[in-house]
Amino acid sequence: MSKIRPIFAGVDVGASRTKVALLDADNNLVGRAVIKSGTDFAQSAEICLQSALKRANAARDDMVKTVSTGYGRKNVSFAGDAKTEISCHARGCYHYFPMAATIIDIGGQDNKIIKIDETGRRIGFKMNRKCAAGTGAFLEEMSLRLDIPLEDMNGLAVQATGLVELGSYCTVFSATEVLGRIREGKKRPDIVKGLFLSVIKRVMEMDSLTEHVVLTGGVVAHNPLLAEMLEDMIGREVLVPEYPQFTGAIGAALFAGEAAP
Repeated sequence: MSKIRPIFAGVDVGASRTKVALLDADNNLVGRAVIKSGTDFAQSAEICLQSALKRANAARDDMVKTVSTGYGRKNVSFAGDAKTEISCHARGCYHYFPMAATIIDIGGQDNKIIKIDETGRRIGFKMNRKCAAGTGAFLEEMSLRLDIPLEDMNGLAVQATGLVELGSYCTVFSATEVLGRIREGKKRPDIVKGLFLSVIKRVMEMDSLTEHVVLTGGVVAHNPLLAEMLEDMIGREVLVPEYPQFTGAIGAALFAGEAAP
């Protein structure tokens, strides 16, 4: 089979997951991969790249330029440039939705709210760094408390006939509250949907939302009900890219293409 030339790579090394996106000259996503970041970011980036190249039926020599982003962006030795995840998420979202918008990225360890204007320029940014509440880590901890596989949370929440609203946003206190709800005989689907509501509330208290809202991140990719619940809460459509977990990596690859000679 013929090779794909040229290839522009974006590597997003997050605290939880590493993602690689490969774009062709027309900005089509031709390869992607995601793995756990682990403790060796450089190795994770390399393994993820090889997986994405295989999926794209491409070789390393096809790569014209690589841009890295994310928590471990400085650990990607094969990247020619590095950009902040804020810039890359904004660029990736604007690629799919070229309009002024509020971008909400729900990640494994933190949440970001990025505001862009109609040209894609960033005009505002806020990040939740101090607490895991409202992040993927929060849902992961709650899945352990409920003895539910993390990948089953969305399916259970969809089955909910009610909603158990939790009073605490703190991960530690929420865990205690969840155990109390279980003792009360509350249904697990209703509890999980209540946890999803906690995530949404935590994000919404970070900043105001503009007319157009874009939701991204691995948590959104695996729990699409979050977008539906946010829509119900704000009373308007919430936009989600085709591959929400790869938005930052795609943005980095777009920057790579723009900077290529």
